[in-house]
Amino acid sequence: MRWNLRLTAANKGIWKASELQRSLAEHGLVISAGKMSGLWSGQPVSLKLDDLDVICVVLNCEIGELMIPEPQKVARPGEETAVRTAVGANMPAPAVVPRRRDGRSMPPT
Repeated sequence: MRWNLRLTAANKGIWKASELQRSLAEHGLVISAGKMSGLWSGQPVSLKLDDLDVICVVLNCEIGELMIPEPQKVARPGEETAVRTAVGANMPAPAVVPRRRDGRSMPPT
């Protein structure tokens, strides 16, 4: 599923996460700034169905406007399962350079 809150809110005239956060609070759903940022900017890991109901009421929308199915991402029996990796997972780790806390340089190695 693809989370489509930001576009759905924009279609309803809500352009800022803080606007939506206030409207949700007026309907009894108080969301922290951190969780609101995650809902607004990314893909939520979990969301209560009751909270989803309030979001739909506030935005006057259907669930299909907030969550868009992506059936092409589902592996079929007998097909190779796609491995999901985080962005940058295949990049080498940056070299760690030890530094002294007193500002002096380290002895040569």
